[in-house]
Amino acid sequence: MKYIVNNSNDPAFNIALESYAFKELTDIDEIFILWINEPAIIIGKHQNAIQEINKEFTDANGIHVVRRLSGGGAVYHDLNNLNYTIISNKSEEGAFDFKTFSKPVIDTLATLGVEANFTGRNDLEIDGKKICGNAQAYAKGRMMHHGCLLFDVDMTVLGQALKVSKDKIESKGVKSVRARVTNINKELPEKMTVLEFKEAILDQMKKEYPDMEEYVLSEDELTHIQEIRDQQFGTWEWTFGTTPEYTVERSIRYPAGTITSYIKTEKSIIESLKIYGDFFGIGDVSDIEKLLIGSRYEYADILEKLKTIDIAHYFSRMTAEEVAKAIVA
Repeated sequence: MKYIVNNSNDPAFNIALESYAFKELTDIDEIFILWINEPAIIIGKHQNAIQEINKEFTDANGIHVVRRLSGGGAVYHDLNNLNYTIISNKSEEGAFDFKTFSKPVIDTLATLGVEANFTGRNDLEIDGKKICGNAQAYAKGRMMHHGCLLFDVDMTVLGQALKVSKDKIESKGVKSVRARVTNINKELPEKMTVLEFKEAILDQMKKEYPDMEEYVLSEDELTHIQEIRDQQFGTWEWTFGTTPEYTVERSIRYPAGTITSYIKTEKSIIESLKIYGDFFGIGDVSDIEKLLIGSRYEYADILEKLKTIDIAHYFSRMTAEEVAKAIVA
């Protein structure tokens, strides 16, 4: 087994590094990586990003949103969250399972005085509270397993970032299942930093895999990983454009009237839009609907289009910002 030291906190780069190790370092039978992200929501491969996040909150607070290669649900990361990845060529059915890969984490916590248990399909818990979610991806006889360890995450931000939208959204995407969670550091008899915890996990891995050696990425490899980040995992098209078809019903009441919007999207591009409400205006609102067809389902994109027209002609005593928010958060 080889391990890679990764000190990047860029979520899109870290997912790109995973992808590179998984898909291109195929001559290495087993690879282990530990990594920490800046505040981010990492969504599963088959999820509808819009359905999983409070986009108004993530945009306002600079929280990254990145789609990963594996399935499963959405998770919140910050600089006090530790992620681990194990990649293996031994991907035969039953050869490795979630429980097998979670063993080093359970063993590390045991040395620190905490009993953790593997439960359900893919979770680690302490006293019935979730501390880690796991996911896996398979490709050409190779398997990638990663876990998200809640070490000392800001739970208030987590709750806001993953707050379920009040809009009615119908989607073919896989929905997350929310669980009762806790931070590992809260449960430790002696508190430590996330970096100290990271070293403890790596030390435990070295004990369980005594032949494990460091794999140092070359400058050319780092440049290639950055290209993967810039061309795939850091793009709107990957994170939102691969979202399955979905429809949204959104309604907002303003002093000047209520606007209710029905939006159908394909790959997060508006395919059709109908606007109803008890607002006043001289213009035919169908002009607005036609204007926005083909736009990305993003607040900034919608607002930019609405600012090209006299919005008061269609929505008396309303601003372009208010109308945009009645269509997309």
